[in-house]
Amino acid sequence: MTDTLHVFIGTKAQYVKTAPLLRLMDDRGVAYRLIDSGQHAALAAELRGELGVRAPDVTLGGSRDITTIPAAIRWALAIAWRLVDGRRLRRELFGGRGGICIVHGDTPSTLLATLLARRAGLEVAHLEAGLRSRSVLEPFPEELIRRIVMRLGAVLFAPDDVAAANLHRRGLGGRTVRTSANTVVDALRYSLGDTPVAPTGPAVVTMHRVENLHRAERVRGFVDLVERLAARGPVTFVVHGPTESTIAPHRSRLEAAGVELVPLLAHARFTRMLAAAPLVVTDGGSIQEECALLGVPTLLWRAQTERPDGLGVNVVLGRYESAVLDRFVDDHEALRRPPLTAQVHPSAEILTTLEGRLADRR
Repeated sequence: MTDTLHVFIGTKAQYVKTAPLLRLMDDRGVAYRLIDSGQHAALAAELRGELGVRAPDVTLGGSRDITTIPAAIRWALAIAWRLVDGRRLRRELFGGRGGICIVHGDTPSTLLATLLARRAGLEVAHLEAGLRSRSVLEPFPEELIRRIVMRLGAVLFAPDDVAAANLHRRGLGGRTVRTSANTVVDALRYSLGDTPVAPTGPAVVTMHRVENLHRAERVRGFVDLVERLAARGPVTFVVHGPTESTIAPHRSRLEAAGVELVPLLAHARFTRMLAAAPLVVTDGGSIQEECALLGVPTLLWRAQTERPDGLGVNVVLGRYESAVLDRFVDDHEALRRPPLTAQVHPSAEILTTLEGRLADRR
């Protein structure tokens, strides 16, 4: 059977950070199969149009985004049953072809894609490999997923020196490829273009991780902080799908404080909002990476982070500690830095490596 590249993704962040690689393959005429896991099914079609990504060859799941734990369990089981028959799996999902399956990040889509690809006899190339928080529970299940995928991956693309060192310490140096940066560099360049953005917009806040949404004290603390920020200036709360029900009991309180609550936005619009914000509060890893590049003062609403981006510069790990939150609210402007202009193209480096690996298999 002919070997080819397969790209297996399904969340907004995966689309955003893999889109530069997909566009590059289209531009160069590199054949590949695109498989959508269906984790963010309703959002994916809009994303593909915005990001210049073609329609997938295979789409799994239903027509709605997965926003609750029961829905996630049903979705995962519906996909996982395909592991029973490896030949049928290879035929139906991977077009009967071998080769390399590209997966990204640390979501349930990442784990399912890895297991399915391995069961079908494909190699796995993991983008954004080697990130570690060193705590299985913070964040959960992302940290556990990373640990599994790094063991099953044949090619591990590490986005920075810390990630590469993590992989080497675990005896995975022979599979590790250190890229010049995370593909978020390519994604941000595409969404923002060359036009500078003045920091004259509202503060931007987001919260969507399992480790926060299912702990009442963290939700209350976040709402308290947002209300406090709104007393000082305009605030826009970008509400992810999983956050809708969690924040519903607090919505009237936030609206009374003057907070604007909006649904997920197109990536280009959202990154311009980040660039224009006086400050950002988030628990999102990709947003942390983007804000580190943009130089925007950013508070991470998390106890741990696997990403070093911006820490000690313009990004503060909150740890839910009142003293840290107080300092950030009072002195955030001192954290602002000029935007970083990274003249690197990690997506091109990844494609060159994968093309070489495919050529070696033939």
